[in-house]
Amino acid sequence: MDIVQAAAVSWHPRASTSSSGSGLNCTRAQVRDAFRGDIGRREISCRLRLSDPRRTAGREQYFASTTRWQKSGAARIVVNSMKTDADEVQKVEEKDEEKGGRSFLTFLCPLLKLLGSGDPAAPRNVFLETTTSGFASIARLPWGSKVNAEVVAERGETGQPPQLLQLYEFEACPFCRRVREALTELDLSVEVYPCPKGSLKHRDFVKKNGGQEQFPYLIDPNTGASMFESSEIVSYLFKQYGGGREPSPGLLESTLVTGWVPTILRAGRGMMLYSKASSDTPSQKLELYSYENNQFARLVRETLCELEIPYILRNAGKGSALRGSLLKLAGSTKVPYLVDPNTGRSMGESQDIISYLFATYGVKN
Repeated sequence: MDIVQAAAVSWHPRASTSSSGSGLNCTRAQVRDAFRGDIGRREISCRLRLSDPRRTAGREQYFASTTRWQKSGAARIVVNSMKTDADEVQKVEEKDEEKGGRSFLTFLCPLLKLLGSGDPAAPRNVFLETTTSGFASIARLPWGSKVNAEVVAERGETGQPPQLLQLYEFEACPFCRRVREALTELDLSVEVYPCPKGSLKHRDFVKKNGGQEQFPYLIDPNTGASMFESSEIVSYLFKQYGGGREPSPGLLESTLVTGWVPTILRAGRGMMLYSKASSDTPSQKLELYSYENNQFARLVRETLCELEIPYILRNAGKGSALRGSLLKLAGSTKVPYLVDPNTGRSMGESQDIISYLFATYGVKN
């Protein structure tokens, strides 16, 4: 009966199954419990009667093996070689939640565009900028501020992957923020390819390479892996570069609660391509020392996104192995700190960096 219970996976809160004349009501929790059991290789035939087929129409059904699914009020499911995998059920639920959040972002973006429609290159109210960014940082504490000390100790000074990971994202996206928070905690540097709305360069690459225009999108040249879905990316990063650990408690879940706060407080900055952004790409990537939840570094990342400038993100969160390098380079461990090898310029104050970026890369040729 447990196996039948596991086979009757629907995302309706309750479903009714029957097998060999026996009936059973099952909940999501019971389904997960059934997956944890030793199912092994069997062939099961059962009938699934959804209490409200309209609510489940079109939703994904997950099975760890070949499944035939006939979409009707009473569906017949044949499961061959079902595998034990309770975690996969949870992953599917997380994907559904992320899709729902992405739909909300689609609704929110036009409103934020209206609120933040001023010229981003114009002189700014520094107090307002730092205050709103500061409250955004408070909303996301403790994530994206410090590294996992155990990870840093295990990897050491030479612990970065041989090749930099590549992240296609845009600053205002809460699910991209989730990935950047994980990168800070894991003390990983990454190549960032900003993909603001109206993108002239990087969105087209994602669509061609990944088959869809969705963000974040990660490419790991060290393993050949590429993926969408922030929850999958975060789990992958912790498994591959965090000693096989699970993501930190609350990192994934909190995005759906407070992940939107920075996007709203910052009125969608780091979401749209600046109208006067140059279509030329700098010959060498700029380097930014930053960590995700720093209120001043956020302002610089927003600008880099609006100008669609690819850059190397050197995460230097509290406890980072990179802080020693930053101290030697800048004479301080404060972030943000920008290095532009194209002009030989380097600087550390956020407002100076923003003015420099718009002056250097904010005029169309």
